[in-house]
Amino acid sequence: MAFVLPPLPYAKDAFGDILTAETFDFHHGKHHNAYVVKANELVAADASLQGKSLVELIKSSKGGLFNQVGQIWNHTFYWQSLSPTKTAPSGQLLDLINEGFGSVDALIEKLKAEAVGHFASGWAALILKDGKLEVTSYHDADTPVAHEGHQPLLILDVWEHAYYIDYRNARPNYADRVLKEAINWDFAAQNLDGQGVSRADQPA
Repeated sequence: MAFVLPPLPYAKDAFGDILTAETFDFHHGKHHNAYVVKANELVAADASLQGKSLVELIKSSKGGLFNQVGQIWNHTFYWQSLSPTKTAPSGQLLDLINEGFGSVDALIEKLKAEAVGHFASGWAALILKDGKLEVTSYHDADTPVAHEGHQPLLILDVWEHAYYIDYRNARPNYADRVLKEAINWDFAAQNLDGQGVSRADQPA
């Protein structure tokens, strides 16, 4: 079986001008799909790579293949981290946010600072590590899957192709708007069960 481009969990025009249908056409339909196509080419050319899931390949590969499979996982998780309907943290997640950052607003500012301050391409993320929430970032195609003890709750794409159509070169505006209006906090809360990595995996 080859890896596939997972469908978006919402309509391309569901976010209005926060993230436009044109952005999804390019970001999901072209960029994300290109990683899927290239990963399948690399796996097809090497029998030792076949029969492994996406997560298994992330954990066992490096170089060109790691970049492709890491980006497939990152993008799949990113789409799920977004919600066209505004949500808010509650329950255990809210308790952990208040314990770790003082308030939801403070967490959003921390995530924004991480996203804006991240040099060049990559990903800002909220993870659970040693039972506590932590804001971190990953360079290029690096992913929480590759780091022991990094339990992903949500991830924000800060590659230019994530925001250049809608926000031109203004990464701060993109990060501010998406973090305040379009995060799927219900998905983040679901991932407190430790199964977040599997929610963007694909079988061999």
